[in-house]
Amino acid sequence: MGGDGTERARPVSVAGKVMAILNAFAQGGVRLNLSEICRRAGLPLATGHRLVGELVGGGFLERVPDGTYRIGTRLWRIGSQAPAVTGLRELALPHMEDLYEATHDNVQLGVLRDDRVLIVERLRGTRSVPVVTQVGATLPLHTTGVGKVLLAFAPPRVREGVLAGELPRHAARTITDPGELRRCVEQVVRSGYAVTRDEMTLGASSVGAPVRDGAGDVVAAMSLVSSTRSADLRRLLPPLTTAVRALSRDVAAHWRGGPDMFSAERNTGA
Repeated sequence: MGGDGTERARPVSVAGKVMAILNAFAQGGVRLNLSEICRRAGLPLATGHRLVGELVGGGFLERVPDGTYRIGTRLWRIGSQAPAVTGLRELALPHMEDLYEATHDNVQLGVLRDDRVLIVERLRGTRSVPVVTQVGATLPLHTTGVGKVLLAFAPPRVREGVLAGELPRHAARTITDPGELRRCVEQVVRSGYAVTRDEMTLGASSVGAPVRDGAGDVVAAMSLVSSTRSADLRRLLPPLTTAVRALSRDVAAHWRGGPDMFSAERNTGA
C-alpha cells in the first residue's frame, strides 16, 4: 500500500527504488522512520535499509539522533538550483524581508506542486508563533493560507480533485467538508486573499495572497503566519497586499518562469 492508501507497484530497477525512497518524503512528513519510508516506497524493509544507508552516506538523506530520516543537505542544494524556483526566490526575498520588517511575523512563499503546496522560501518571525514549515516541505492546500490561494486559482482538474478527495483534519478548525471548502475558495477568488485560523496548527493563523505574472496568472502565493490571538487582518493584510503587488511587478518584468513550471496539470490545458 502507498502512503496515500492506494496500491503501489514495487519499483523494479535500482534507480526506481531510489526515486521511490526520495519520493516518500514528498508525500508529507519532514522526518520519517525506516518502516514508514519502506511502506510509502513499496519496498521490503531489508532493501530499504540498504538503500537508505547508501543515501545517508552520500548526503542525500540524513539520520536524526532519534532514528528517523530527513532530506539531506546535498539533495536540498541540488533541488534549490532549479531555475524556476531559484529565480522566483531571488525576486521574492527582498519583498519578504520588507514584509517581515513590517510585521515581525512568519513569511512564507509557496507554489502549486500537483495537489499540494511546495514551500520555496520562508522567513521565521522571531517574535511570532513557532511554525513547523521548512523550505522544500509540502503542505495541504485546504489548511494553509498559501494553499487556499493556490487552490482557488488552480486549474479546474486540480481544484475539483482536491474537493472530491479526502480532506484530512490537522487541527481543531480544519475544513473537512467539501461544500464548505468550495465556498471558502470562491470567497478567496472574490476577495483576493485567504485566511486560516487554527486549521493547520493550533494557535496559528495565516493570511495569504496571490503572486501573478505578466499575463495575470497566479504563479505563487505569499502568506503571513501569526498567533491566532494577534492575527488581525487590519494589521496583516495591507503590508501583505503591498508585498505581493510589488513582487508581481518584478515577476512580470524579470521572471521567465510560469505556472506550468510547477504543476503538470497546467500542461494539459485543463
